[in-house]
Amino acid sequence: MSYLVFLLEEPSAAEMLKGILPRLLPAEITVKFIIFEGKQDLEKQLERRLKGWNQPNSAFLVMRDKDSGDCLIIKNRLIEKVMATGKRASTVVRIACAELESFYLGDLKAVEGGLNIPNLAKKQNVKKFRTPDLLSNASEELFKLTDGRYQKVSGSRDIGPHLKIDGSNQSHSFNVLLAGIDKLLGMIA
Repeated sequence: MSYLVFLLEEPSAAEMLKGILPRLLPAEITVKFIIFEGKQDLEKQLERRLKGWNQPNSAFLVMRDKDSGDCLIIKNRLIEKVMATGKRASTVVRIACAELESFYLGDLKAVEGGLNIPNLAKKQNVKKFRTPDLLSNASEELFKLTDGRYQKVSGSRDIGPHLKIDGSNQSHSFNVLLAGIDKLLGMIA
């Protein structure tokens, strides 16, 4: 049995992944989510949780939001923690720039379909939605854009199955996440 283990800072990331993973993974891959209580908790417990995972043929993806931090500093700090576990070769670290909601703003057709909001996809050509990773307040933007209908966990659950996984999402960090998942599949499949 092969395991793909996601170490995530929040439940909404797991809900989004549950919507895209069935379209990306072969049925024989077992997915596990380890969800932390925010980014500080993830950073505090990451080494212990990775060291404690003993299933053979496992690969790991660590994901957290950039928020207002520096992407490279955050990623390097997480990689150092992963290296301390001896599992660097089977682990990919990904940073959502700047927030998970940037992924959704990069695919407004998915938001339209997931939240049943007509004509939302038409706004994809608005400058800020063409490069959503540059927005420092993606969650606020999404909340306003959906007239308050977007809620973190339920919204992620509803939007995830509609997200395009063909590389056309306007969020570069979402496409990098998909590439990371693909890389890990090559290690365990």
